[in-house]
Amino acid sequence: MRGEAAGSRRVPAILPLRATTAGESLDSAVALLRQRALPLLIAAAFLAAGEQWILTMVGTRDALPPVYDWTESDFADWWPSIATSLALEAGIIALLGAFAGAAAGPALLGRSMSHSQVLRRSRPLSALLLAGLLTAVAWPAAYAGLIGFVLLYALSGLTTVVLTMDRVGNPVTALIRGVRLSSRGLRVARIRILGFLVWLGIRFALGIGWMAVAGLILGFSRPSWLGWAATVAWTLANTVAYAALACLDAVLLVEARIRTEGLDIALNRSRARGEDEAAMLVVAR
Repeated sequence: MRGEAAGSRRVPAILPLRATTAGESLDSAVALLRQRALPLLIAAAFLAAGEQWILTMVGTRDALPPVYDWTESDFADWWPSIATSLALEAGIIALLGAFAGAAAGPALLGRSMSHSQVLRRSRPLSALLLAGLLTAVAWPAAYAGLIGFVLLYALSGLTTVVLTMDRVGNPVTALIRGVRLSSRGLRVARIRILGFLVWLGIRFALGIGWMAVAGLILGFSRPSWLGWAATVAWTLANTVAYAALACLDAVLLVEARIRTEGLDIALNRSRARGEDEAAMLVVAR
């Protein structure tokens, strides 16, 4: 970031250089999403559509996919879909988090950087490796019970964000550092779960609420197109949610480093000395 940042144009910073409340963290995540909406939403849409295709293959074929209406199927039919959905969500958010983490530095420092420049800093191969690992571990954790998945989701969220904002060289080191930051006081873990629940409620409203309205209009009959409409509705809802949750991870990394590593002090000192403040974001590991 040093060379790129030196030639970057100054713009208003959209991430606060101070400790924030949980509500402010959620607001900052939305602000970061708005700044990088085009690439994040496009990527999230493709990933969310792929997820729905996989869930359709996993689910029953004679009714709505069980992830939408699990009352229509036995436990053995719909639980694998739930586990698959949760595992894919963990991986998708982690993959998007690589881009969000690369965008968080310029957003914090008030540096103008194009989407293509951020994309080049997102380290897609390493991020894909970590996202695949998290997905593979999340599936048995979710299938065996939600407690294991909740712990995994709460503690692993900063992994790809650390990879691209802190510029940690080794993906395994990024994973370890992300878990350590998330477990310090469990603040990051708690807010990450809170964010997931908030967006889960929004997704249910967008993905299922319209079905209740359609049921009232159609007399709760089930036309042949309802399954496809449900898939499209969930894809659109998940697109926004996944992008926002990835941005939340980036915001939480900034906040964790401010609270536990004095990032705000280091950046202010760097500015006062006329040094390259972008270098303060890099963790030499």
